[in-house]
Amino acid sequence: MARLPLFVVMVWVAALAMLGPAIMAAAAGDFRGARAFLFGTVLYGIGAGLIAIAMAGEGSQNRVRDQLLALLAAYVVLPFLLALPFYVALPRISFVNAWFEMVSAITTTGATIFDSPSQLPRYLHLWRSLVGWLGGLLAWVSAVAIFAPLVIGGFEVRASRASAARYEHLSDVAAPGARLARLTRTLTPIYVGLTGLLWIGLMIAGDDSFRALCHAMAVLATSGISPSGGIVTSPAGIWGEVLIFGFFAFALSRQTFSQRIAGEDKTPVWRDPEMRFGLVLIFSVPVILFLRHWLAAPDGDGIEEGIVQALRAFWGALFTVASFLTTTGFESRAWIGAADWSGLNTPGLILVGLAIIGGGIATTAGGVKLLRIYALFLHGKREVERLVHPNSVGGHGPEVRRIRREGAQIAWVFFMLFAMSIALVMVLLSLTGVQFETAMVLGVSALSTTGPLALVAAETPISFAGIPETAKMILGGAMVLGRLEALAIIALMNPEFWRR
Repeated sequence: MARLPLFVVMVWVAALAMLGPAIMAAAAGDFRGARAFLFGTVLYGIGAGLIAIAMAGEGSQNRVRDQLLALLAAYVVLPFLLALPFYVALPRISFVNAWFEMVSAITTTGATIFDSPSQLPRYLHLWRSLVGWLGGLLAWVSAVAIFAPLVIGGFEVRASRASAARYEHLSDVAAPGARLARLTRTLTPIYVGLTGLLWIGLMIAGDDSFRALCHAMAVLATSGISPSGGIVTSPAGIWGEVLIFGFFAFALSRQTFSQRIAGEDKTPVWRDPEMRFGLVLIFSVPVILFLRHWLAAPDGDGIEEGIVQALRAFWGALFTVASFLTTTGFESRAWIGAADWSGLNTPGLILVGLAIIGGGIATTAGGVKLLRIYALFLHGKREVERLVHPNSVGGHGPEVRRIRREGAQIAWVFFMLFAMSIALVMVLLSLTGVQFETAMVLGVSALSTTGPLALVAAETPISFAGIPETAKMILGGAMVLGRLEALAIIALMNPEFWRR
């Protein structure tokens, strides 16, 4: 693998994954769909093999720059290849819609043009889930193998001169291709094992095997892709939600599944600032929402029934807040119950804000990322302290000082780039005829890779099927930008980066 072009390897993996829906379609008697995916396996496998032979010995894996270009190709070119069997198997949709589904899946956004799950056969639900799951694995591996040596993707917030030199030293000692292969072999068993563990747990909780598998892949990849329209109708019930809630931790901090990655020092997960900051948000926001609903709740005759409804409302807020903070987008069945209990609707802008914050760096979550928000928080806290005590000296060690100074500066630059990206996407969507509020929700949904946000953030659910195809192409580009991040695109435009 270390000697093969990265894009070729990804095409081979996609071709192998097509065997799953091909077998399922054949078992269901849908031979048109089975042929579409089987032919895709054969054609893409042979095509990638010919490209590998033609590029043999060129050393295209010996530069991190080429790997970053291959990653860009994975999000720009690969969705066209993935959409072709989808389009052949379901000819009633346009190719743009099929491409939109695949871009949404591989970037782990989870947006879909199909308002009802019954519009798709099971094997196409499996294909969407598989693509989203593989996109999550790609996000894991590329973060530590490509972004970390380049000190982007969130690693720049904590990076000092010493750590930057250590990254550069690692790139010199181990060839980028060998490093990528080693990290893939290390992280893939963990990713597969966690998915299998959640799959078994959901089946024990009451889900059927197919729905449990799709939901397990969606949680680990934070794609929110579901064959049944979410977990609201899942037979697993509250115990399934508890299981999923526990697995959200893997989208809050990379320390939960990988230690000493990219030359970093080992940090216990309970001391990781991303995990601490994420848990503060996950528990504080539901408390605020709970108190808001509690004060508005009518006084009922049955105290016991009121307490049970209050606890269900709190759990619904807790699960949904964690889900949207990790950009998964699953909604608890008790989330709507909070409004029924108190008579107040929960503001969708809260979920929009959580999706913008996002999860941890080097995880499958999107958004600005917790570490960047934490750096801005530390900087703001220090500025307030200086207003009260102008001559005070900031403490808490060199690492915290670095985060709240240089880290906060680069975090602010990224946050402004993210905000400008939202504004640009909103303007482009408005030019296609999309209304302002809809454009805002769709822009945040795409750039934060939180597709289900469109269903719950606006006053009325937004259907991706109802927007023009031009708007879908704009959103597809925004999803790629949200997954790659603006700093990676800027790195590709830097002339010094090409001269190395």
